[in-house]
Amino acid sequence: MSAVSDPATPSRPIPHAPSYPGAPSLPPTAGPYTPPYAAPEHVSGPPQGFAPPPGYAAPLQGYGPYAPPAPRRLAGRRWLGTVAFWLAMTAALGATALGAVAAYNIGLGTGRDLALSPGDIDFDWSILTPVREWVLIGELAFWAGTVLGIWALVQGIVATVKNRGRGWAIAAIVIAAIGPVAFSIGVQGLLAAGFATGASLS
Repeated sequence: MSAVSDPATPSRPIPHAPSYPGAPSLPPTAGPYTPPYAAPEHVSGPPQGFAPPPGYAAPLQGYGPYAPPAPRRLAGRRWLGTVAFWLAMTAALGATALGAVAAYNIGLGTGRDLALSPGDIDFDWSILTPVREWVLIGELAFWAGTVLGIWALVQGIVATVKNRGRGWAIAAIVIAAIGPVAFSIGVQGLLAAGFATGASLS
């Protein structure tokens, strides 16, 4: 059995065998081993025109320039829609209640005179003199409700567009829209009730 050479021991060139008649000639001793292909130190990517085999995705071509993420649009504060809601509530309920009370007292104070006056003559505005304070309160309720209702309507639309308390803003728009209807119904109903009560007292 021949001894196995230690791979750590450097190999020595094998001397040429002596030549004698009829002996085969040996190739000359090879020089240092050179690999047939030396991989480059850095490969940036596949060559141009490279097509991946079927069933495999194309390799990434590298990263592009860094683009920071777009800032997330945060919902604004809710105070804009909340304020619009309470303005609409004040215009619809507060002005309606105050105007209805004033209308009832106007009807109550003028019902007796209207019942005693003939119906074929023009309306005598002097019968409003005893209730002029309630007339002034009714006018203030009307104009305050109008201003607050328009303010609530505009602010509710702005809050809806800017997403600042959208739920409150939508409710404010609805309430501000029906506010004038509620005011008219409340005032006319209580005014008629006041006239009826004043006429019955006469």
